Amino acid sequence: MSVKKSQNPLTAMTAGCIAGAVEATAVWPMEFIKTQLQLQSKTKGAKLPYSGMVSGITYTIRTTGFFSLYRGLAPTLIGSVPKAGIRFGLNAVIKEKLRGKDGKLTPGKNFVAGLAAGVSEALIIVAPVETVKTKCIELNKSFLGGLNHIVKTEGIGGVYQGAVATALKQGSNMGLRFMWFNEYKNYVTEDGEKQLTPLMGLLGGMSAGCFSTLGNNPFDVVKTRMQGTKAVHYRNTLDCFNQILRKEGIGAFYAGIVPRLSRVVPGQGIIFMSFETIQESLKANFSIFAS
Repeated sequence: MSVKKSQNPLTAMTAGCIAGAVEATAVWPMEFIKTQLQLQSKTKGAKLPYSGMVSGITYTIRTTGFFSLYRGLAPTLIGSVPKAGIRFGLNAVIKEKLRGKDGKLTPGKNFVAGLAAGVSEALIIVAPVETVKTKCIELNKSFLGGLNHIVKTEGIGGVYQGAVATALKQGSNMGLRFMWFNEYKNYVTEDGEKQLTPLMGLLGGMSAGCFSTLGNNPFDVVKTRMQGTKAVHYRNTLDCFNQILRKEGIGAFYAGIVPRLSRVVPGQGIIFMSFETIQESLKANFSIFAS
């Protein structure tokens, strides 16, 4: 269980905003390749131009140039700052509300706090940003080009294509991630008696990223399909899930798992390490961020 240690939501939100921007920029090429792999359906004998991270990066650089690896980064950066701020800020608020009279948090309560924060960020920021990002990558368009395509073909409501799948993916992701990291932090710091070092934060974030990715990759695949240009083939999120299972098999739900791990594991190491370090720096240097 986590013991009570009061957390200023403003501090968590500000540190989360900065950490989110750092993490998104650092690992974007891996996210780009993961999305491409998930958009490729294996039905009807379709042949993938590449099958993994290294071959994907090599193929992309050779055919469309190095900087094409950063297509879709602009909408992600625009969303990353408020997204991470909402995630860490809301998680801090909800954890405080869920603490028992003894000031402790069970793993279940940590999961619920992360789940609620994840669903909130999904509906406010992630769903529209991820939809534009997916279109940018699939159609090889800029941010404005991708947004313009969505508005012209689907209307402004098209930016919320796949919102349910996104909420399922993001909610389960954050629930698993925060539950793991908070229990890990509680263990390595001996209930807050020791300082969490940057290395501890890095390793904790990496392990949390691995745990959450293995647990919810099927939601990520469905979310990506629902936001792609072929989403018209699915009636809704459940139909998308059923069609993938029936036509491509259960293995299709783990499409892109290796590149996703390659992006998420270091990315979560970076964001949790950055968050913890920035949070402590803000507390030490600015009175407004003191607990």
